[in-house]
Amino acid sequence: MAAGEDFQLRLQNIELLSSTLYSGIEIFLVLDGELIIETNSRFYHLKEYDYLVINRNQLYQVKGSKKNTVLTLSVPDSFISTYYSEYRHYQFDLFSQQIDRGKETMMSEMRKLLAQLMVIYCRQEEGYRLEMHEMVCKILLMLIRRFKKEGRISENIQVEDSRLKEIILYLEQHFDEPLTLEEVAHKFYLSPSYFSRYFKQQLGIGFIGFLMNIRLEHSVKDLLYTDESITYISLKNGFPNTKSFSSLFKKVYGETPHTFREKNVQEKVALVENFQLKDTEILLSSPDILMKLGVLITEGENAKSFSNTETRLEELKIEVGSANRKILKHPNQILMIGELRELLKKSVRTQILLAKEDLNIKYIGIQKLLSGRTIPPAVETDELIPTTSPYYNSDEVIQFMKTNELSLFIQVNYTEIATAEDAYLHKLQSFLKHCLQVFGESYLSTWCFLFSETFDQAFAGKQLEKFYLKLRKLIKTEIPSIQVGAFLPFSFTAGTTNDQYKWILQQAAEIDFLAYKVSPNEVINFKELIDHHYGLAKDFIKEKTEKLKQYLKAHSIDKPLHLLTWNTISGNTRYTNGTFFRGALILNDAIKVSDDVKTLGFWINTETHEQNMGGKDIPLEGMELFHYFNGKRPVYYAMSFFKKLQGKVVAKGPSYIMTENERGYQLVLMNSNIVNPYFSIEETFLQKLMREIRVTISGIPSGEYQIRKYVFDKDHGALYKNWRENNSKYGMDQEIIDYIIRTSHPSLEVFDEMVDEEWSFYSYLTVNAVHFFEIRKVNL
Repeated sequence: MAAGEDFQLRLQNIELLSSTLYSGIEIFLVLDGELIIETNSRFYHLKEYDYLVINRNQLYQVKGSKKNTVLTLSVPDSFISTYYSEYRHYQFDLFSQQIDRGKETMMSEMRKLLAQLMVIYCRQEEGYRLEMHEMVCKILLMLIRRFKKEGRISENIQVEDSRLKEIILYLEQHFDEPLTLEEVAHKFYLSPSYFSRYFKQQLGIGFIGFLMNIRLEHSVKDLLYTDESITYISLKNGFPNTKSFSSLFKKVYGETPHTFREKNVQEKVALVENFQLKDTEILLSSPDILMKLGVLITEGENAKSFSNTETRLEELKIEVGSANRKILKHPNQILMIGELRELLKKSVRTQILLAKEDLNIKYIGIQKLLSGRTIPPAVETDELIPTTSPYYNSDEVIQFMKTNELSLFIQVNYTEIATAEDAYLHKLQSFLKHCLQVFGESYLSTWCFLFSETFDQAFAGKQLEKFYLKLRKLIKTEIPSIQVGAFLPFSFTAGTTNDQYKWILQQAAEIDFLAYKVSPNEVINFKELIDHHYGLAKDFIKEKTEKLKQYLKAHSIDKPLHLLTWNTISGNTRYTNGTFFRGALILNDAIKVSDDVKTLGFWINTETHEQNMGGKDIPLEGMELFHYFNGKRPVYYAMSFFKKLQGKVVAKGPSYIMTENERGYQLVLMNSNIVNPYFSIEETFLQKLMREIRVTISGIPSGEYQIRKYVFDKDHGALYKNWRENNSKYGMDQEIIDYIIRTSHPSLEVFDEMVDEEWSFYSYLTVNAVHFFEIRKVNL
């Protein structure tokens, strides 16, 4: 069936096709029965719904069952080269039976496109030729961007020199062009004389002789399997004229091309004949074939499609080595709740216990310990022994923390107590003495006190220094081993702290730890849609941390660091909150600073965070684990994957990390993208940032493994998407909220894999997606 001058589409029964050579790409899809295709290197046994791509000038022959139905698409060189001139330099490796795991959706997509192409032709609706053209282009784009590989080096030549391999590959790809030794030498930055000696020394044959042999091999195929004229064959394969071709041919084969062709005429075969439209209609009249085409289309549409052709295939080769392995560190986490009395709420306790189980929570961060509502002011009474205690509420929540092995991280804000320093210290001493009596010194020794101030206030450095020393002395007198530290404001741009805080450097011996904050919002103006500073956000958290450490080192200070407040790039969240998924950014930043910090800080939930900000807009600093209800925000899952990642690091790169532990291996793939969050509402833009990765892992012991693959992306674990899709102008009730919580989580796929020396698979990562693999060795 001729579908146009550019390409051909056939639906036919194939019993036998003699050796065939086609100048273009052919795709065979078996709808019914079986087919065996033989090339110069192997046999392909295709069964129902299998398909195979035959590359340009690839010799093949076909043998099929008597009752088979095969859909064949033939696209000539001329059609493809019109739109993709580099096409002739590549091959396409695609056989549906032999694909790495993770490519299944792409296989379904290819079947769907081929089936749609057939159906479009049969319906012949208005503009059907344009629609067919579109489908063929989609198929070619998929081949080019998903299955392209370099043309192969001659199988008869064994060389280890990587530069020589590149030269040979170049000659294989450009043999039909008027190449000269000087041009090739210049391309590879060699002098012609050296290149000539080097080439012959390595291969035992001169440059011209080698090039002519390549041209001759291609010419012989054309002589045997096409009806093209000798003149056309010589020029097509790079010979300057027919005379030079005939002379070389006779020298090698002992006879002229014409004589060779006549003697071997029995080897020559006709090209595949096109079936007429009536033959196709006979096949299509079968309900079974129509149903099969429908099945392929439906399966392709129902698959978790990743058909975006904007992305390119990337190769990631991971070699599991044994040298320089180190344990991946996991900083403890501070969960900030505002005032201590928040722990009286059942919902907050529930969230804390969930986080304690899944994350690495050690501290509960609080503010306004004595000035807030947890400890009420003393009330005058005539009772000899008061029947109530001002510490009633605090005792209950501290006991809750002690029972669950959580410690207090208490922030002392000087702004709140500057006008009543002595009164504050007196109340603090009474509180500590009470807690020592009730909970014991060993537990209180796990607490931390952090001295800070509200930075829009302008207290003199001497005033801050004097009070800090008084505060430290009081606390250390009561609990000698407790940790007391200070918050150090640090400017990334200036590379220093303000003068009023330089007392911290001078009193380093009296400071147990330092806390700081980091946010890419420091260096980005979100009012500018195009801002070159967006590039600074990529590693900003790591870079500021390292810059701070260098600054401290220059002052001979080596103290534990607590990253109290941090955030990934977020922009003005009033407009973009929830639309810009940031899972990989959060996880990647946490891993990068894991060696540098002792703790990472988070807020318990959005409501508490906003209340602490005095009811202002959604805060741009800090991240919350939960939403207004028990729904887990992406940061929760990002940090849960960090906790899950255990063992020694065996491989690491900008977008992945792999560890080995007692159960096997773990691999994390991340597609981290720093973009203006305003663009996150544009789906077309985000599609350009997707990544398709072919991962090959070598060096792990051969054997059986159970693989657990978690996918964490905007469709699996992003609370906002489910919230948006299930919201209504009339609000939502508990049933809807429970549904959103249940369905907003990463997906899990479990499968078994036999590994023999190496394991390959594909992963399709959307913007800032995380794919987490547990590769567990099966001990039988």
